[in-house]
Amino acid sequence: MPPRQRPRPKDRKESIALVAARLFCARGYHNVGIEDIAREVGITGPAIYRHYPTKQDVLAAAVRELGLRFAACVESGAQGDAPADRLRAVLRALVRYGLEWRTVARLYQWEGRHLDAERQAALAVPFDRAVRTLRGLLLDVRPGLSRRDAALLVAAALSVIVSPATHRAALPRAKAERTLLDCVDALLAVDLPAPPAEPPPRRPPDRFALLPRRERLLAEAVRLFHEHGYHQVSMADIGRAAGITASSVYTHFTGKAELLAAAYDRATGRLEHAVAEALVGAGSPERALRRLVDTYVRLTFAHADLAAVYVSESENLAPPDLRRLRAAQRRHVDTWVGLVAELRTGEEPAAIRFRVHAALNAVTDLARSAGPSVTEARTAALLGPMLLPPGDGVEAGGAAGVSPAAGAPSGRRWR
Repeated sequence: MPPRQRPRPKDRKESIALVAARLFCARGYHNVGIEDIAREVGITGPAIYRHYPTKQDVLAAAVRELGLRFAACVESGAQGDAPADRLRAVLRALVRYGLEWRTVARLYQWEGRHLDAERQAALAVPFDRAVRTLRGLLLDVRPGLSRRDAALLVAAALSVIVSPATHRAALPRAKAERTLLDCVDALLAVDLPAPPAEPPPRRPPDRFALLPRRERLLAEAVRLFHEHGYHQVSMADIGRAAGITASSVYTHFTGKAELLAAAYDRATGRLEHAVAEALVGAGSPERALRRLVDTYVRLTFAHADLAAVYVSESENLAPPDLRRLRAAQRRHVDTWVGLVAELRTGEEPAAIRFRVHAALNAVTDLARSAGPSVTEARTAALLGPMLLPPGDGVEAGGAAGVSPAAGAPSGRRWR
């Protein structure tokens, strides 16, 4: 039965792009067809093609629309007089934007990779320009920062702003805005540890060479899924990367789905074991939280490819595997929420859950960036001010000048 036709709105093309963005984020680009988009919009498949010749064109339009809206938030807020007022206006506009478009906010980061390189470069222009403007606003407020450190802080702040797109925790809109702004203010006021004198050594290309075959297949699958996306990688590609013949691959895994599930099981098991070790004998909630931060950052940086796949490919899991993954994720987040709740007494659990997801998302995004100034120590330094209560385990970081949200301390850092 064809979908019921609705009156054609003036912004039909934009509506198609935004509906597609929501579907791509919910199911993954390769799991959404033109007919799925048409059904959601309330038109026929051929009607989509009158606006967009291919699904790639729909994705490009969706990424472009979200990028332009992001840039508009930055431009609209950057018109005040005082530097701190301009920065505050932009941050508030971006937080509201992230919450309003919560279901599609991560489209640019994850599904945009399915576009060809030329389109990615073209679509990145307005986004990159807006990020540079935001970095400039921060430097106006904190002129002592290096450009590299300002870029790191802005990247972490943007991860916090889009973090609601990574979870389903509910919080009234006004409280969500205050909580995210508080986290962003804390981040932007941090005094970062000194950057490394030399960039960290690059991982050798043959780092998996001595692994047993099954482990080598799993490691190469994770790397390829991260670089190209699950649907763009074949079992033959994985076998070739691991130096194993195609027929031998199937003696270890029945197919890509089993490989992906094994990757998630590996990530979950490794994380649960590391967290348990970190918390044994901690002695106090604050010490336990310190250990948890250090452990999570270290593990995420050591296995950045796996962390990225863990975040970006879950929609490709079989339903039983997805249910098992979500249960493990809830257990992990509950551990963080429980510790933070013992320290931030008086703050409601739902707001603390927002804080925790914001912190975890910042770690994952920074680990993926692999920039020379992004280290484990510098990333860990960002989490304490977001999670600890004002004045508890933090110390003043100097005249940061970032205008805080109500009740948000300024210039704090993890000791």
